[in-house]
Amino acid sequence: MGTAPAIASAVTFVWLGMVLAISFLEAPLKFRAPDVTLRVALGIGRIVFRALNAVEAALAVVLVVVLAVDRPDVGGLVTLIVAIVLLLAQLVAVRPRLTRRSDAVLAGADAPRSHAHHVYIALESLKVLALLIGGILLLAG
Repeated sequence: MGTAPAIASAVTFVWLGMVLAISFLEAPLKFRAPDVTLRVALGIGRIVFRALNAVEAALAVVLVVVLAVDRPDVGGLVTLIVAIVLLLAQLVAVRPRLTRRSDAVLAGADAPRSHAHHVYIALESLKVLALLIGGILLLAG
């Protein structure tokens, strides 16, 4: 395995690990912590997800550059492009709706639950699958 595929594999699995740790471990657990109110959990979540999404965007840029330098097999390339497109969908289409709801809740309004949260989770789950498959295909390639 050359340098570019090794970097792409490492970046893919670091990205995957971060999403699994934050989205599927930290995020749900903070709402179960004793004495943590919805407002506090949302405030923490906004900060954590803003940071996660910034790191994800940086990792996606690194992947694009590395994959442009040394293009992997079609399967690996397509699955990683899918992961990047899913991230963009989350950032552009879903996060603004989630932010509006959390703004309202943090301001003390009784905002109804948002279906955007379920969309975000579905996109996050698909992104995990794309990163896992893409990472495996990079290693196998």
